[in-house]
Formats: sequence, C-alpha cells, structure tokens
Amino acid sequence: MTAPPFALLQRGPEAALFQTPEGQVVRAGAFLAAAARLAQRLPPGVAVLNLCEQRLGFALGFAAALLRGQLSMLSADRSPARLAALVVQAQGVVVLSENAPPALIHASIHVEPRVCEGARAVENPVIPPERVVARVFTSGSTGAPVPHEKTWGALTTRSAAACARFGLAADGPVSIVGTVPAQHMYGFETTLLLAFHAPVSVWCGPAFYPRDIAAALAAMPAPRMLVTTPLQLRALLDAAIALPPLAGIISATAPLPLALAERAEARWQTRVFEIFGATEAGSIASRAPSESDIWQAYPGLSFAAERAGAEDGSVLRVSGPFMAPVTLADAVEWLSPESFRLLGRRSDVVKLGGKRASLAGLTRILTAIEGVEDGIFIAPDDLDAASNARLIAFVVAPRRSADDILAALRREIDPLFLPRRVIRLQRLPRNEIGKLPQENLMRLAAENGEI
Repeated sequence: MTAPPFALLQRGPEAALFQTPEGQVVRAGAFLAAAARLAQRLPPGVAVLNLCEQRLGFALGFAAALLRGQLSMLSADRSPARLAALVVQAQGVVVLSENAPPALIHASIHVEPRVCEGARAVENPVIPPERVVARVFTSGSTGAPVPHEKTWGALTTRSAAACARFGLAADGPVSIVGTVPAQHMYGFETTLLLAFHAPVSVWCGPAFYPRDIAAALAAMPAPRMLVTTPLQLRALLDAAIALPPLAGIISATAPLPLALAERAEARWQTRVFEIFGATEAGSIASRAPSESDIWQAYPGLSFAAERAGAEDGSVLRVSGPFMAPVTLADAVEWLSPESFRLLGRRSDVVKLGGKRASLAGLTRILTAIEGVEDGIFIAPDDLDAASNARLIAFVVAPRRSADDILAALRREIDPLFLPRRVIRLQRLPRNEIGKLPQENLMRLAAENGEI
C-alpha cells in the first residue's frame, strides 16, 4: 500500500533505505522501529541538535525527532563557538551524537548507528505538512550563519520534485553515494530525504576521499548515482581511480565549470547534472551543464523577477508548495516562470573605474588557467573608497608561478580587474563541503598583509 503523501516514510516496510559499510541493508520497517526506540529517549519540549556524523545515525536522530514532534537543528559548522551559539539560541536543546559531545554540551544522547532486523513493527505516522520540522543554517560563506525553518510539506514535495527531475523511479531502485554532510541543506535533501521519499538506497559509510568514494560505489548495486561537489569531483578525476558504471552525477554547493563536467562525462560515460539552490529555499532548479546554461525549475516551483531590467540583472523570487515566497541574493536573467540564466550573486559584483565585473566570473577565468587547481578572487573592504585599492587572487598552482598566472589573466580580463597580487598557497581554507566561509577568507587576507 502506498503511504499518504506526508507520511514520515513513503516507502513500503521492505524497501531498502540505507546500506552500511558492513553490508547491512537497512529496511524501512526496521528503521522506523529503531527510530521509535530512540524517540522514547528524547526529553520532551526541547529542540534537537543533530551532530551525528554517520548518515544512518543522523537519519535515526532526525526520524526520532519527527516521531516525538520536536524540531531538528542542522548545522554543518561544528566549531565550539558555533555550537555554543546554537545552544544559547535554542534556549533548551538536546544533542544527538555517536561520539562524546563537546564539553560545552550538557544535555546529550548517544546514538548507536545500528538497526536490528526483526523488531516489532511500528506505525508509519502522517505528519502535518505545515509543521516546521527543521531549522537549517547557512554555511557562513557570505557572513554569519542564518537560520531558516523548513516545513514537512515543503521538504516532502521537494523530494518528489527531485525524484521526477532526475528520473529516480524510471529503472527501479537507485543507489546513491553522497559526499556531502547530511547537516548541509544539499546533503539533507539528497542523502536523507530522498531515502525517505523516493526509490533510492543511500550509502552510510565514508565517502569523502577518492578511494573511499570508489569503494562506496563499488559496494552499492547498480544503477548508481554520485552526489558530490565540484571540489571533490575534481579530486576524483585527478586521482584517476576506476569507478563502476554510473547512472549519473549530481553536483552542487559551488559553480561547476563546464570543462569539469565535460571531463567527468567523458571519463565515466555518464551525464552530469547540477543543482541550483540556497539554504533559504532548498534545491529549486537543475541543468545539465554540457547541454545548456539555462536553469529549469523543479516541478511545482515557479519564478518571478524583481527589479527586471536592472543593469546588474533581476532578482529571483521563488514560490512553491508549503513555503513562503523567498527572494534570493543572486542576480539572474529571468526567462520564464520556469527558467533563468544565472549571472552571479548581487553582492559579488564589483565596480572599478566605472566598469563592473563579477568575482565569480573572474574566479572562473582564474581556475580555467592550465595548472591552476583551485583559486578565488576577493575584493578588499575599501575597494569603493580607496583610489589605489585592487582585487586579490589566491591560487593553488604547484607548477605555475605567480607571474605566469598574472600573464594568463592579463590576456583574459580587463586591466582594471587584474589582481594587485597573485598569492600562491598549498590549499584554500575550504570547509568540508567545499565552500570558503567569509571569516576564513578575511583571515587569509590578513595573514598575507592585504587587510
């Protein structure tokens, strides 16, 4: 029997939700029973801060909070300062973790990432679609992390939209290996909610380094999809490790260079898809970069343009089921209620000498230079005020000199936007999902005498 549209699990009791490194297939009925046991241990009336690092433990913790009627707080930032701030903001929180929590956490519950088969069946509850079930925080790449609340109806209908967009029900159950933490909105949607709502089974073991990713894919049955980031996709390609056949690759969290997408498609004879989204709205559109630069809305969502015709592009306003309309910070060329071209973040546009450029666009030129493995353009705070202020470029390029890179940039960009310095580094201070938090960039600039 098909579960109601807003049930906790829209899967039959024998459906495979997850697979562990030990080879256990976690089925829906046993998973629900384990989540119900964990729910009984939750103290009533407090939010749940889910710090579980293993995907199965995270899923059990999130499902237990749903069963208990409690809000789950999800933050990919595990620094002591960030956790302390979350505890204060929540005014009463219990932490779920498989490991010993930080010393600042007083109320915590140990989660055993294990499911026992043969447990007594429990009811698969229907959850009101308007109920707020999660508070997800932005990554901090443009400032302090900001919370956004998610209703069960919005999360559930978005899973159905992703299932339709990527054809997940076309050829039977799909195996997903994800390299992104479940606390991040992209990982939350693709490696947890899809297991709850679509015919997919998700890998629950390590999958960060290239060898781990290859081993995880080999352990899962075909057809397989890899859910990853541009940074990890590049590392996987550079490692030249053989992979089993892939039904598709999905990328998000940062712009995916066309050359990287084409390289992956040629190497593994598959299609590469890119998701566009934001924490405040979730995943809202996708495209196949090698086929089109136009983003197509997920089924059920619609786009409206604000400030249409503005010099630096329109602002996108997103509407969808069970969510308040959201206005994003990105500048777009609005094409229709279902499509747009991305121009860049509005805050990303810099002005010098009466001319405009996008930092993201400059960064794409930088990282396309042969021998550049990673890089970024940043603007000093006084760019508008100081007549001698210039952009700065940080690069990871072991085999290229700073002068070589500057010469290559001079052939591609307006002289006004050439960096004052090209600073070579061993690596950029990216977080575990490949983003560069603003505080990390400012620290990097300060360490190099740029602010």
